[in-house]
Amino acid sequence: MTAATLTRTARPLTLSSAWRTRLGYGALMAVLAYLVVLPLIRLQSLAFEDGGRGFRAQYGRYDIVQTIRTTVSLAVVSLVIAMVLGTILAFAATRLPHRLSFLRIIPILPVVMPAVANVVGWAFLLSPGPGYLNALLRMLPWWNDLESGPVDIYSTSWIIILTGFGLTSFVYLFVSAGMQNISSEHLEAAQISGSSTLGVFFRVVLPLLRPSLVYGGGIALLLGLGQFTGPLLLGQNAGVKVLTTEMYRRVSESPSDFAAAAAAGSPLVLFGVVVVLAQKMLLGNQKRFVTHGGKAFAPNTGRSAWAAVSISVYAIVALVIPLIGLVLVALSPYWSETLTWNLFTLDNFRALFETASIVDAVWTSIGTSLVAVAICVPIGFLTATLLVRGRRHRVLAVIGDVITALPLGIPAVIFGVGFLLTYTEPPLILYGTKAVIVLVYIVLMVPFATRMLMTAMVSLGETYAEASATSGASPFVTNVRVILPLMRPAVLSAVSLMFILLTHEFAASLLVRAATTQVMGTLLFELWENGSYPLVAAMALLMTAVTSIGVVIAMIVGGRNVLSNL
Repeated sequence: MTAATLTRTARPLTLSSAWRTRLGYGALMAVLAYLVVLPLIRLQSLAFEDGGRGFRAQYGRYDIVQTIRTTVSLAVVSLVIAMVLGTILAFAATRLPHRLSFLRIIPILPVVMPAVANVVGWAFLLSPGPGYLNALLRMLPWWNDLESGPVDIYSTSWIIILTGFGLTSFVYLFVSAGMQNISSEHLEAAQISGSSTLGVFFRVVLPLLRPSLVYGGGIALLLGLGQFTGPLLLGQNAGVKVLTTEMYRRVSESPSDFAAAAAAGSPLVLFGVVVVLAQKMLLGNQKRFVTHGGKAFAPNTGRSAWAAVSISVYAIVALVIPLIGLVLVALSPYWSETLTWNLFTLDNFRALFETASIVDAVWTSIGTSLVAVAICVPIGFLTATLLVRGRRHRVLAVIGDVITALPLGIPAVIFGVGFLLTYTEPPLILYGTKAVIVLVYIVLMVPFATRMLMTAMVSLGETYAEASATSGASPFVTNVRVILPLMRPAVLSAVSLMFILLTHEFAASLLVRAATTQVMGTLLFELWENGSYPLVAAMALLMTAVTSIGVVIAMIVGGRNVLSNL
């Protein structure tokens, strides 16, 4: 084969095919813009109508200062809790003895437990009156004179603490990934120089983790600002308000006030953009954080017993204890501080499967989640390809990067309100259908699919694609036969993460669901409001079981590392 022939063969795109590719990416960006941007534009434009009536209605309230203060306190303090715990757990995971290396996956497991299930589990334990742990604490001499308490799970402080524990797993995912890239040479050099374990941690590990800490901290801060589950379930009766619950209240009241709801969410939208820009400035040139030592690179390991103890204690507090609360209530005919073992029954679980609305909600959750995941994977792959290899389509790549980043910085409740507004009016009236749930799920999950597949694509480099093109394969054949098989672990990890998050999803689902179209989280909320606490506990355990089964299937298909690759 001559050099000229080889050049023609390796040339990936002709002029006409380049324009077809450009038009294809343009159509994809138009669809994503319609799904992601249009609801936000329609919602935010309402806040400015009639001379900013929405802002006057929302920010002219007497209690708005306290609402904003609570929102900021919840985000900042829970961020501190999550950053401290997540970083310590990630460092502890690197110090585990080899025989206990399986413990590294434990800090990820709380992600499998739905946030709504975790919250109600703690409520069953620490409610001032019937909470089981409070009942035990009142047996101690310090509090035996109390009729309720001493802990009030419905207070702002405890909502913040639970939020911090919930965000810890997300911080751990980012920080542990960065920790694995720190060569043992750096730690050994510091120890030889006389540094203690704490000295190594503060002088070597933390500076090298700056990119992971900045990115993970930014995501945790945004998640804290957009917290909805804890404040709604625990703070509603106690008068604890944040901006997201204010949005829900404005939409749920009769008549609905979308303008005021949009105004309540405006600061969250603005702050999301600021945090993303701040991340880029703080990270700067990331090349100075590279810690691989070439061929001699070896991840650090350890033999510290404290590491196993730290991770085990976190697992007990974040996972085991709330599960115990759920199990106790689910097996009881009613929720009471007094446990009577001979009254334990499985009737609540039987009721779940004998109630048609609950069975329908379970299948709706599973079905809509699977459909959304199936759609998100190709969208994420195409968008990742555009961002990584779209040098000829830089404008489209920038647009795609911005559009797919928006759902990461904007709380799900805002998209829920936006979709409720957009799809209750022409041209597409989808309210009350499963289709609107699938659409909002796609919007929420596209960033995760895109980022995870993009990371895997970057790590593959250009060699495989260039070799396939040189052999005469089209881009479609190259992607199907070469790139996708090599990216199988990343694809399965993305599927696992999206399925976990969607079967948990509560905020957006609560706003777009109808009485006849429920998912597990929204039905659990209705049971909670109706005071059907044993059914709430059983439903929470069922949600956890459904998610766990999905993760197990993904691990069987993709290997045990699927969950750790999240």
